[in-house]
Amino acid sequence: MTAAPKRHAYEVAVREHALLGEGPTWDPAGERLIWVDILGSRVHTYAPGDGRRTVMATEQHVGAAKPRAGGGLVVNLRDGIGLYGPGGSSFTWLVRDPVPGRRGNDAAVSPDGALWAGTLRYDEAPGGGGLTRVAPDGTVTEQSGPLGDVAVSNGTGWSPDGRLMYYADSPTRRVDVLDFDGRHARNRRPFAVIEDCAGDPDGLTVDADGCVWIALWNGGAVRRYTPDGRLDRVIALPVPRPTACAFGGPGLRDLYITTARAGQERPHPLAGSVLVVPDAGQGLPGTLFAG
Repeated sequence: MTAAPKRHAYEVAVREHALLGEGPTWDPAGERLIWVDILGSRVHTYAPGDGRRTVMATEQHVGAAKPRAGGGLVVNLRDGIGLYGPGGSSFTWLVRDPVPGRRGNDAAVSPDGALWAGTLRYDEAPGGGGLTRVAPDGTVTEQSGPLGDVAVSNGTGWSPDGRLMYYADSPTRRVDVLDFDGRHARNRRPFAVIEDCAGDPDGLTVDADGCVWIALWNGGAVRRYTPDGRLDRVIALPVPRPTACAFGGPGLRDLYITTARAGQERPHPLAGSVLVVPDAGQGLPGTLFAG
């Protein structure tokens, strides 16, 4: 039986009109949240301690931005993976692989410091997307074998012990789980199936209890599933298109949720903003990209 949505106290962390807000990531060194507006070609930061914000323009649509161990950001762009120096002081391509009609989408850093970068076609054609492991030295390993055809590569995350990888290809309406050995993901199988009319699985995060939190595009909610795949919590939101979620703030207790306003004739006033649910749970410390 599916749990009925329950209201939880959310707040507005960043009031913004992002077209496609995505990829919230907590940066422990800067005590700030990093997130992107994919279609606006912007990387945003927000420090909840003092409210300070920054915005950096990118020359291409940017699917994700993650902090690097040496400072700066690794970004999943339209034409590949790029590296920004601290403060956006410099830019270099780590992997440049332009494919007409394709762009980078959600990405995540695995426990060993590699970037798992997703792609999709702008028309979201089946088989047009993919997921690659990008090592710190730029070595690329395609994941088409264990994953099969991918359309819209989205949420990726790992269990607290690093032995499982969770993954969402949105049109499948599933969150899947794979065995993970530190470098390879194998044995893909369903973890949670999203029922009809409940939205499509988008970005996800895993908490310290091994529960998987998933944002539901067109579902107006974030759900938490226990490690055995049972739905045990629903955070209903005022906006129909939450895109991703991540823990941040003091002690990694606050759940930040990015949202989108693209494709809506009359978007909700908060569509495109970053919402936060204070003291929602206990997040896991993220891994910095080692490149």
